[in-house]
Amino acid sequence: MANKKVDFDSLVPIEPDSAPNKGIVLFGKDLSQIPCFRNSFLYGISIGIGVGFLAFMKTSRPQLSSHIGFGTFCGTVFCYWFPCRYKWSKDEKEAEVLKRLMQQQVMYEGTEKERELDRKAESA
Repeated sequence: MANKKVDFDSLVPIEPDSAPNKGIVLFGKDLSQIPCFRNSFLYGISIGIGVGFLAFMKTSRPQLSSHIGFGTFCGTVFCYWFPCRYKWSKDEKEAEVLKRLMQQQVMYEGTEKERELDRKAESA
């Protein structure tokens, strides 16, 4: 009988975390990386389905109900997307300003300029 060598490394299952997590890619952009995309579409889908269903229950006309549902979806997505992106942009700009000010604070630490700024802050 011949001795067979077993490669135990090949017996270890591959962990799911080792695979790259890829989202949906549209026009070369990963949609999961776009801020506000997920929430605006989830709200739009759920509200559009709900309103479309209620319109069907009220009118019993499927084509009209689907149009109402889709219109509600579009309106909800746009009404949520723009304020969310505005807030996100504003927060990003504030973070950049804070980052720059923190870098300046590190440069001024222990110098005469820091003491001068402290005196101006106390007098204000």
